[in-house]
Amino acid sequence: MQEFYIKPVAWATHEAALKLVREKVFIEEQKVPVSLEWDDWDKQAWHLLAVDRQLTVVGCARVLQHGSIGRMAVIQEKRKLGVGNALLTAAIELCQQHHLKYATLSAQTHAVPFYEKAGFVVVSDVYLDANIPHMDMQLKF
Repeated sequence: MQEFYIKPVAWATHEAALKLVREKVFIEEQKVPVSLEWDDWDKQAWHLLAVDRQLTVVGCARVLQHGSIGRMAVIQEKRKLGVGNALLTAAIELCQQHHLKYATLSAQTHAVPFYEKAGFVVVSDVYLDANIPHMDMQLKF
């Protein structure tokens, strides 16, 4: 039995839960400055929340209407359980349901192989975002 499930949520109703995951992963663990983590895109984006059987929030992702997948995070203790893969699959499906031609993302370089397994290809050189090396990736449908 799967230890978690993914559900689409709105920022207006699930802001606290989404912020909890992103604060733990990006701000505390990865030291992303608070000023870079929060932006105006959250209010209009589609969001996905990963919740375990105890109803604890364990991961999240957001998808912008033009197909940019981002802010994908899994709580450290819940990594290696398939949560990230399930979030990515749900994000891709969301893009396809909205008839987008492709999905894009900015991958931390250590995560490039993870995204490549889902069919994404690198479309940029390495660059720094929040002082973390990233590469742009794209998946055509």
